[in-house]
Amino acid sequence: MAIKAIMCDIDGTLLTTQGTISPLTAEAIQKSREKGILFGISTGRAITNVKKLLPQWGISGMVDAIVGSGGAEIYDYEQDHFEENYPLPGHVIQEIIDHYKDMDVNFVIHGDGYLYAPKEDENIQNLSAADQIPYKVIDFDEYLKTSHPKVMITCDPALMDAVIERGKSFHSKDFRSASLQTTKLLYEYMDPRITKTYGLKKIMSLHGFSMEELCVFGDADNDYDMVLNAGVGVAMANGSEKTRKAADYITDDNDHDGIGKFIFEHILN
Repeated sequence: MAIKAIMCDIDGTLLTTQGTISPLTAEAIQKSREKGILFGISTGRAITNVKKLLPQWGISGMVDAIVGSGGAEIYDYEQDHFEENYPLPGHVIQEIIDHYKDMDVNFVIHGDGYLYAPKEDENIQNLSAADQIPYKVIDFDEYLKTSHPKVMITCDPALMDAVIERGKSFHSKDFRSASLQTTKLLYEYMDPRITKTYGLKKIMSLHGFSMEELCVFGDADNDYDMVLNAGVGVAMANGSEKTRKAADYITDDNDHDGIGKFIFEHILN
């Protein structure tokens, strides 16, 4: 494969269910970079939060680029280039919050190494534990005076179907938004122009690479577009049906070295 860049989703893909990166996958990443292949992360998490967790995951110094917030942010280490595109205005986020005011959910915005929420409850506690990111309860009236890349709804998984159904009736009179479920705990709203593919195209352009020279790994529905549009789209065996159907290859799941095995067999071989 004439691959010049590898980009991986984090949750359910690069990380095991224990929140670690397997030794085989870490070795495959390092050997890819030694061969001159760019390695990066493409995630729904904010870039600031990802940067803080790289040492904990054991890949500090091994990441060349990050696509964060589902494509709304990009950061390139080599060029020290950061940009944010199409954030949601604060008043639109408030409209989304109001749309769910009668439901037992909480709202979350990534930033500065924290999960910010307007209230304390089990939903934010569970998400913080699952994502290994601390949270802060803050005044959202003040926080929403500025725009943010996206807003997430976190809830008990048993309530997710109702959250998704409620989302179908959301409408803002002066701003478009798109929404989708990204994990069993999260349902997210963002500008409809933002996708992981959008962010990946920007990273590839910075390096003079084409999307055909990119290999991506993903699992959830929010990875569907990048798996479909990359030159080599790889879905994890634990991935959603939608993303697996879009993939060129399906590799082993995130607990059985799916990424590492694929890199060694197909890219480094």
